[in-house]
Amino acid sequence: MAAHIGRHLRRGAATTAVAAIAVAALTASQAPGVAERPRSETGDSQPIPDLAESPGDDSYYTDLPPLNSPAGGSGSDGSGESGIPATVLDAYKKAEATLNQAKPGCNLPWQLLAAIGQVESGQARGGRVDASGNTTSPIVGPALNGEGFAHIRDTDNGAFDGDATYDRAVGPMQFIPSTWEWAGKDGNGDGARDPNNVYDAALAAGHYLCRYNWNLAESADLERAILSYNNSRDYLNTVLRWMETFRNGVQEIPDGTGTLPVHRNDGHLVTPTSPSAPPSTGPGAGSGNGSGSGGGGSDTPGGGGTTPPPATDPPAGQTPTDSVQSLERTAGGSLSATAGTSFAEEIAVRAETSGGAGVAKVRIRFTVVGGTGTAFEGGETVATVQTDGSGVATAPALVAGEKTGAFVVRATVVGRDVTAAEWDGVVTVRTADKLTLAEGEPLVCPVGGEFAGKITVEATRDGAPAAKVGATVTLIRSAEDTAQNDKGPYFEDPENPDGAPLRTIGLTADADGVLTLPTLFAGDTAGTYLLLVDTPGAGTLTVELTVEATGAGIIGEVVGAL
Repeated sequence: MAAHIGRHLRRGAATTAVAAIAVAALTASQAPGVAERPRSETGDSQPIPDLAESPGDDSYYTDLPPLNSPAGGSGSDGSGESGIPATVLDAYKKAEATLNQAKPGCNLPWQLLAAIGQVESGQARGGRVDASGNTTSPIVGPALNGEGFAHIRDTDNGAFDGDATYDRAVGPMQFIPSTWEWAGKDGNGDGARDPNNVYDAALAAGHYLCRYNWNLAESADLERAILSYNNSRDYLNTVLRWMETFRNGVQEIPDGTGTLPVHRNDGHLVTPTSPSAPPSTGPGAGSGNGSGSGGGGSDTPGGGGTTPPPATDPPAGQTPTDSVQSLERTAGGSLSATAGTSFAEEIAVRAETSGGAGVAKVRIRFTVVGGTGTAFEGGETVATVQTDGSGVATAPALVAGEKTGAFVVRATVVGRDVTAAEWDGVVTVRTADKLTLAEGEPLVCPVGGEFAGKITVEATRDGAPAAKVGATVTLIRSAEDTAQNDKGPYFEDPENPDGAPLRTIGLTADADGVLTLPTLFAGDTAGTYLLLVDTPGAGTLTVELTVEATGAGIIGEVVGAL
């Protein structure tokens, strides 16, 4: 399972060809929710934009669900191809529930995870998992040594896949180690991220399918997400066919009793095996490379200087990655944006040989490092993009987090030790240039009482609402002495109502730039007092408060901006 790398693997089995034809027909007739991919003016399919690194390779199971059969499959006990082992099914449904909370706009259906799990590993090899979701033996794919698969040298020292020479896809959802490094999740709450745990793998696959703000309830985004997992039209059709079958109903079956698929898209047949003794390799045991087909990449920007040499093919016996000697920044300088806003600067890097030629089809990993919450569009802090024909990879749009401070964007070559390219960035505080007291009836309160209403202040910048701007509210002694007052009106600490009165608090404006002060208590001393509201950007407002002992209450009015 993974992104297609510019070519499809050979198809040798007649059953595979028949399966592909059947998938196309069935998808057209039975999956009305799936639309054709967008077409260019020439009629060719448009490329998938800005794909992150795909979890696995181009090898997967092509077995189709049974035709015109109940959801349980061909067996009367429901143990046929469409039954899903209990623990595996629970993992898919738990991942769906988690993503519905974390990324509700994605609309991830568990049936999609089940379809991918079926195609990638035959539902964890027929549900050979323990009660915690751990596979009873590792599911490991073939070595990605460039012979029929992608060429990916070891990135994990064999920690996940047991191979210190080449990477192999791992687990029920077939992640390669370098992808799992950033995409792995803890789905069962045990504090670990294990690609051979079906709960962890299902949640990681769900997050992977939900990046870039994709809405999987929309057919176009659903296609993009599936193709990002494996950029093959046949793969897409097979997954959609299984997804449609699972939507029509699924029967839960005991762990370890699922039917194992036998046909692979590379033309090999997998000898049917009892779930108690499955094969240790092959796409039911593994597939994939995660090469990343998408791209993001753009032409090298202009702006002066000499035009860099064009991309060239690597020397014989070398992969494109092998020939990369340096990374050169081609776009993006010092990055700066206000909290919660998008950065205007584009980030791009060029992979080059020792002679300065660009290298195409190389995976570049962009990583955001720092505690500001800054992330790429879609909420991920890691994005892997394949270089284009000029050797350039362009990162997805960057969005500033809510915490101010410095961060770094780092670009590295996946699978090769080359000096990283880096960009320094900073997230600046939200600001307002004007504060206005909201109009309303005068607030009246006797000594010892509390305001009948809450004071609200509108924060704006350049005439527009200053959403989420921070403010400091202080009850001060006078316009000349802005030190905190020691008597008169006060706020209560919501976590300790019986504690000392508060006369300085922090607030954050809502999405409309409105600051709503908490309940203000009059205190026990009559007199005139001042309330100061201050925001970054010179937005300052002073409100006069009068506490009357006669019962006349408090009258608040704006006396002016400092």
